[in-house]
Amino acid sequence: MASKLTTMASEYGNEIQTQPIEHRFNPYSDNGGTILGISGEDFAVLAGDTRHTTGYSINSRYEPKVFDVGDNLLLTANGFAADGVQLVKVFKNQLQWYHFDHNKKMSSQSGARYIQHLLYNKRFFPYYVHTILAGLDEEGKGAIYSFDPVGSYEREQCRAGGAAASLIMPFLDNQVNFKNQMDPESNGSKKKELRFLSLDEVIQLVRDAFSSATERHIHVGDGLEILIVTKDGVRTEYFPLKKD
Repeated sequence: MASKLTTMASEYGNEIQTQPIEHRFNPYSDNGGTILGISGEDFAVLAGDTRHTTGYSINSRYEPKVFDVGDNLLLTANGFAADGVQLVKVFKNQLQWYHFDHNKKMSSQSGARYIQHLLYNKRFFPYYVHTILAGLDEEGKGAIYSFDPVGSYEREQCRAGGAAASLIMPFLDNQVNFKNQMDPESNGSKKKELRFLSLDEVIQLVRDAFSSATERHIHVGDGLEILIVTKDGVRTEYFPLKKD
C-alpha cells in the first residue's frame, strides 16, 4: 500500500512539473435578459425583461434594462450588466455636456453617432453588450438604431438582442417586416404590402414575443418593461412575465 501511494505521488509530481498551470482572468460575464426595439410611423418602442442572472442563478427579478436618457431618447445595453450600466452612465453624462456646448437637444441621429464613438473608442476592451437606441427622427418618424460591440450601427425597423434574440428576431421579421408573408387574397402569388403597425399592435406584439421567449429560455422572465417615445414624450408600461 505504501509503495502505491509513493507511485501515485511521484506520478502527480511529474505531471505538475511537465504541465504548467495556466491562470486566466475573464473580465466578462453574461447576465441574461433580452431587449427589442420597434419603430412606428410616429413612435418608437424599446422593451426589455427585468431578470438578472448569472448561470442558473437569478440575482434580481427587477433589474431594468431600458432607460429614458433624456431628449426623447431611449437607450438599452444588454449583456454584461456592469458594462451596460457604465455605457448608459457615460452617455447621460455626455448628453449634459452636449446641452452646454450646443444649447439644444440631441437628435436621434446625433445620439447614434455619439454611441458609435463611445463603442469604437473601447474597441480594444469592448463593452460586452448589445446596444439599441430609440427615438424620433427630424420628420417625427420612429427610429431604431442597432449597434455591435465595436460601434458599427444601422437604422432598422426592428431589432432584438440578448439571450433570446435568436427566438424573437425571426418572429419580428415575419410580423413587423412581413418577411415570407403573402397577400391572402392573391392565393400566394403576391407579397403582403409593407405598412407601419399601430402602437396597440406593437405593444401586443412585444408582449407576445416575450411571453413566448419565457417558455423557452431560462434567462428571460419576471417582468416586461416597455418604454414608448412619441412627440409628447416618454411613457412606461409594465407587464408581469413568468417567474419560473
